Amino acid sequence: QVQLVESGGGLVQAGGSLRLSCAASGRTFSNYAMGWFRQAPGKERGVVASINWSGRSTYYTDSVKGRVTISRDNAKNTVYLQMNSLKPEETAVYYCAAAADWTLYSARYSYNYEYWGQGTQVTVSS
Repeated sequence: QVQLVESGGGLVQAGGSLRLSCAASGRTFSNYAMGWFRQAPGKERGVVASINWSGRSTYYTDSVKGRVTISRDNAKNTVYLQMNSLKPEETAVYYCAAAADWTLYSARYSYNYEYWGQGTQVTVSS
């Protein structure tokens, strides 16, 4: 089992920045690829970004490229999501997730991830 706890969400004005963190415990963190997903009310959960076990390979959904950075610190068992120039339409619950198997193709699909956190709310005001 891998337990994941997100933090860092909150209320921010449009154009602002937030840094989300996800602390992992349980099995060896560095054995897992990590992803950040988001779900707005009435919408499906979709990938924001994902990172492989070493941190050397990343995936970003098109709408966040250039504004969002995913990173990880395996010594701290933590994955981060730095989000800049936030938009009101990015208001959602943000979830981190862990996957034992990962490719740049599978990174975008939620079914590839075995473990999920409870989520943290991000609200972007206009």
